Amino acid sequence: MMPATHHHESDYLQWLQTQVNHLRAGRLDCLDREQLVEELEGMSRSERRQLRNRLVVLMMHLLKLRHQLDKQSRSWTVTIITQRTDIKLLLRESPSLKPSLPEALAASYPRARQEAADETGLPLSTFPDQPPFTLEQVLDEDYWPEPGER
Repeated sequence: MMPATHHHESDYLQWLQTQVNHLRAGRLDCLDREQLVEELEGMSRSERRQLRNRLVVLMMHLLKLRHQLDKQSRSWTVTIITQRTDIKLLLRESPSLKPSLPEALAASYPRARQEAADETGLPLSTFPDQPPFTLEQVLDEDYWPEPGER
């Protein structure tokens, strides 16, 4: 039996179920191996991208809290709480992401800095070149930057 590659293009859910059925039945020769490998690699990239995106949003809001004293909003604190919670859930579901956290934080900060500048209208130079928060602070639900903290 040949792998059913056409299902992937026309009905993703049906293609997935077919692959599951082949695996459960031990019909490894029927698997759409190339496409399965691509899908699994894509899932891995997606988890890493989700972590970086959540860190961007979280750090952007921490920066806004720290540097835009006159416009602080409850929605900023809610966003910070939500992102911290969702990152913890993501790490619980995918513990292998933990070792990549320092790199993800460093990689996410330039975008968080730029977005904080864009959203606040403050000059980019207002925000430090390097992350002003440690990884522990970013993820610590009890950490809140002091207004104007440098």
